[in-house]
Amino acid sequence: MPHLIGERIRLREYRREDLLPMREWVNDPVITESLSDTFLYPQTIQDTEAFIEGAMEGAGGHRGFIIAHRHTEDYIGQIDLFEIDWKNRVAELGLVIGSQVNQGRGYGTEAIRLLQRFVFQSLNLNRLQLEVYDYNRPALRCYEKCGFIEEGRLRQRQFRNGGYCDLILMAILREEYERQEQVQRTL
Repeated sequence: MPHLIGERIRLREYRREDLLPMREWVNDPVITESLSDTFLYPQTIQDTEAFIEGAMEGAGGHRGFIIAHRHTEDYIGQIDLFEIDWKNRVAELGLVIGSQVNQGRGYGTEAIRLLQRFVFQSLNLNRLQLEVYDYNRPALRCYEKCGFIEEGRLRQRQFRNGGYCDLILMAILREEYERQEQVQRTL
């Protein structure tokens, strides 16, 4: 499949050489505190290698991309589709920017917009959904900017940082994406 190319980034395939940049964040508590419980325990190099191999093979319905610098193709993070339901035209989004240096620079927003175009225009899905913790304000702002709408909240669903937090369910539908794109074209 061709790369999805934006202004500053490209979404490209997973490669074995992504192992070292991934290893830099998988055990970093600042990066992983807002991710799933998969990262509660230290990740071994074998865990990371197995994930990369699975991503390259498309194992378990996982389809994803490395977020890379447009020209150098150097690793920035990952954006993945999980739980793709082809019958109902739904997928779940997962995103990580792998270093604090690259967070807050708009890479996640650009990656989501590229992925939305791919999901709705190429894969013909109707719904893209995600889960985010209520304390992750930067991610919430990013998702809202990309048109995701809060659909529900599982109160005190997760135990994080010594207390309970809500798990927010968000989604964007194809028709919402298309309206958003139409508005962008008129600006």
